[in-house]
Amino acid sequence: MFSNDIVGTGTAHDGTTAHPRQVRLFVEGVPTSETPAEARTRLSVGGENDGPSRQLGRFVRSIRTDMDVRVIWRRDRYLRGSDHISFLLRGYPAARFTEPRENFAHEHQDVRVENGVQYGDLIEFCDFQYIARVARTNAAVLWSLAQAPGTPRGVVIDTTQLTNETTLRWEPGTEPGLAGYEVVWRETTAPDWQHSRDVGKVATVTIDLSKDNVLFGVRAYDSDGNRSPVAAPKPST
Repeated sequence: MFSNDIVGTGTAHDGTTAHPRQVRLFVEGVPTSETPAEARTRLSVGGENDGPSRQLGRFVRSIRTDMDVRVIWRRDRYLRGSDHISFLLRGYPAARFTEPRENFAHEHQDVRVENGVQYGDLIEFCDFQYIARVARTNAAVLWSLAQAPGTPRGVVIDTTQLTNETTLRWEPGTEPGLAGYEVVWRETTAPDWQHSRDVGKVATVTIDLSKDNVLFGVRAYDSDGNRSPVAAPKPST
């Protein structure tokens, strides 16, 4: 779910630099709906930056548009929250688009002029070209999500034995056009995926890299090259 909340302009109207081609995207790390059992797993193996919403944010960044999407690793801004939080509470991946620099005189204010300053959320402060670019960004991301195979389900990392190799397993998808899977990984200190390996249309793979040293993920791709969001593995039990 995407919330577009305060996306009226890239200009703050306070003399600061305008950002006509930037939009912020707020994405949580630890899932709001995390259970105590899931929290124990996360604490034992890491994964603070690999929840479904973080993966959604990475997917958005991977789609080329005419906007610079600045991903913010927070659920939302200080003291405020948008409608995406209701979806996060129910376990849906969700994120919030908002303009790069807010003007608080135009938010949650009665329409008035005070000391020569116009307050209120008025149409004269909207930049409709900016709004259209944000809308196109949403459309491009949603189209890409719709075209791609679904995010792999049931992804686990084998933790039944001590080894310097890593074995990953997942449920095979059934979508028409599904062509295969990619394993991705990154250093634990890196914000985004650094490496990928095409492993074909399989449901298990072993890679000669230690699961102790990097973070892994799995994504699906179709015959046209469309890629799904990444699924982070859970330890096998």
